[in-house]
Amino acid sequence: MKACVIHGARNLVVEDREVPIPAAHEVLLHLGAGGICGSDLHYYAEGGVGDFRLREPMILGHEGAGEVVGVGPAVTSVKTGDRVAVNPNHPCGVCSPCQTGRRNLCRNVRFFGSAARFPHVQGLFAEYFLAREENCHVIPAKISFRSAACAEPLAVALHALERAGPVLGRDVFVAGSGPIGVLIAAAARLAGAARICVTDLFPEPLAIARAMGATETIDIRANQEAVDAMIQRGGMFDVAFEASGHPAGLATAIEVAAPGATVVQVGMLPRGETAAPLNRLIARELRLVGTFRFGPEYERAVGMIVAQRLDPTPMLTHEFTFSSLSAAFAVAADKHQSMKVSLSPG
Repeated sequence: MKACVIHGARNLVVEDREVPIPAAHEVLLHLGAGGICGSDLHYYAEGGVGDFRLREPMILGHEGAGEVVGVGPAVTSVKTGDRVAVNPNHPCGVCSPCQTGRRNLCRNVRFFGSAARFPHVQGLFAEYFLAREENCHVIPAKISFRSAACAEPLAVALHALERAGPVLGRDVFVAGSGPIGVLIAAAARLAGAARICVTDLFPEPLAIARAMGATETIDIRANQEAVDAMIQRGGMFDVAFEASGHPAGLATAIEVAAPGATVVQVGMLPRGETAAPLNRLIARELRLVGTFRFGPEYERAVGMIVAQRLDPTPMLTHEFTFSSLSAAFAVAADKHQSMKVSLSPG
């Protein structure tokens, strides 16, 4: 079978690998579509993401959906021919975070396409891949594989909202109009936020943010004055999400947060220390919290997409096959033309 394997920064190739054989509770899937995530782009550009560095070749990809083509002997909940969205997160279930209801912080988690542990956990950008039975969520034929693959980033957005607390009737700020940022905006709209302001450095993703639920957008390069005015007023937003992964985005999120507000760091910041105006936390009694991946939100995300309560279609900008892997990653890295790029074996 063909698989998209990264060996280091700028060294991503399609290789032949053996088709895996499912164990008792595993499912063999044929990839229908996989979404290229920001972390995949970091692995490609830098050889790592945050503190997770490549130490061996790894199949990329953790956002995906596909068709069941084989099942282990103990599998009962799915069958051959089922179409499923695949949760890439498999916590151990026995460590302290798992036992206290915080499985997203599992100390022994296996997460598709991640170099967080060694040996690395292989991803799903392959013609065939294995998943645990409980990680497969059946989807109807009316939902495309591309849309179903968006359940993973939507789950990230839903968990970020959970960390923020209720947003009903509140004013929400989002720094960064990438896929996670626009999904936070969409989920906040469904949760009843009164005002949702999204900022970015490029106009094209901001147009998608408006289509997904933002009530207003600001192109910082073209209109920094609008952000400055918010800062000068001493903060205007009840909840602020930093979804760009850039220190400047964190600084802006803190500056525009109103007294008593919550600031949620969503984007993965660069390695090392990050400068931020933390004195604002004191003077305004801000609450700064982190958010990491997701837990039960994945099943909720699949349900929202299946029920068509949230339509990810506006963010699905491009689709490539493995034969155009280099082009797929080049387009995915160009925020002027893409939002969510999908891969399929072809």
